[in-house]
Amino acid sequence: MKVVILAGGMGTRLAEETVVKPKPMVEIGERPLLWHIMKLYAHFGFREFVIALGYKGEIISRYFLDYYTLNSDLTINLGTGDMEFHDRQRDDWIVHLIDTGLRTMTGGRMGRLAKWLKDDRFMLTYGDGVANIDLNALLDFHCAHGKLATVTAVRPPARFGGLLFDGHFVSQFTEKPQIGEGWINGGFMVFEPEVLNYVTDDQTVLETGVLEKLAEEGQLAAYRHEDFWQCMDTVREVQLLQDYWQHGAPWKVWG
Repeated sequence: MKVVILAGGMGTRLAEETVVKPKPMVEIGERPLLWHIMKLYAHFGFREFVIALGYKGEIISRYFLDYYTLNSDLTINLGTGDMEFHDRQRDDWIVHLIDTGLRTMTGGRMGRLAKWLKDDRFMLTYGDGVANIDLNALLDFHCAHGKLATVTAVRPPARFGGLLFDGHFVSQFTEKPQIGEGWINGGFMVFEPEVLNYVTDDQTVLETGVLEKLAEEGQLAAYRHEDFWQCMDTVREVQLLQDYWQHGAPWKVWG
């Protein structure tokens, strides 16, 4: 099953980083966030990726062009230019790098990938969020409910610390808890190929142009993930993910 990762947006809310690179290439623990997302999927057996490129897509393409060499032990004969690669554990991924346009919207990017996706069920997520989600459980949930699409519903982390009161006194302080109510689309979606029919053109927005219509028709299911999820929209959230990585990243479910 193919995994689509939307990696073409301009990431304007993270301009401090994205002026020189696309948002999925912002590094967490010396690896692009895109790599973290792919490692999560690969851990559950999903190893064929279709990356929807756009803004500064050449940086992502170059990363994967050099991936084998930079992640291998090798010997170079400087006289002849011959190279010998030595045994080293590598990621056995198939990666399709597809230019979906500079200003194409999220649904339009999916539409541009139709020829790659039209024959089978596929997964899709954004290139700026991580979670410790069980992707096999998500897929089982999708298959059991028989809808055209399933999104992963998450409770977003609160921006500020939470307080519980005992009269005028604070009985408990929680540093940036998950909010107690409200769900949002956290990515990590499963789609049947018929979902592609809901895309009209490059300006189709996945959320309003596709998911809203699916919900109106009773064709959208939601898999509730109540554990860790975090997006990366701001410099503060980049630092938060860096701190997580240094102290045991919750999304690092692979060995």
